[in-house]
Amino acid sequence: MPKDQGKSTRDQIIHMLKMEGAMTVSEIAKQLEITEMAVRRHLNTLERDNLIQSTLQRQAMGRPTHVYSLSEKAEQFFPKSYQDIALDFLQDIREMEGEEKVLHLFRRREKRLYDLYSQQMEGKSIDQRLEELAEIQNEKGYMVELKKDPETGAYIFVEKNCPISDVAKEFTHACNCELSLFQKVLPDAEVIQNECMAKGGEKCKYTIREK
Repeated sequence: MPKDQGKSTRDQIIHMLKMEGAMTVSEIAKQLEITEMAVRRHLNTLERDNLIQSTLQRQAMGRPTHVYSLSEKAEQFFPKSYQDIALDFLQDIREMEGEEKVLHLFRRREKRLYDLYSQQMEGKSIDQRLEELAEIQNEKGYMVELKKDPETGAYIFVEKNCPISDVAKEFTHACNCELSLFQKVLPDAEVIQNECMAKGGEKCKYTIREK
């Protein structure tokens, strides 16, 4: 496979390992038509970033050699259709069981998340709870920005990405349950939703004031 000028060498290696499976340095170098030294440099970077893993493979003749394969973390670079499946299921449930059943499912999810979040926030101040909440949401892909208004003392909690946007646009229960969840894990605060992407906003924005 000649080098694709439209992609970085790193991206080409990741794509190649996905398509071909585990490969040696020499096999990668041959397909990319670059030197083995250049390949090793890119592999070192990918290994440092935990995107690939190496194992020592014995050969019929000669010394064992390292073979490289993708790590679980590298799966983030490949398309997923989880939202499509979730949306299809929710639409089917609404058609067969009604809107109340869909709301019940979102409420169950809210409770499950509350149980998880509240354990992690137990005994923490509102500042610490908000930092913990921002970190949890960031791990889920919400791209959170958290800041405090020096004049009012209110916290501004902004989510710049919605990983479940397709679901949320059709089922606003998702947004309502998120607001309810934030209110429950921040019992000493007033939580107001100012903007919502699923309802036409550019971001999801909350103003949070300590009671």
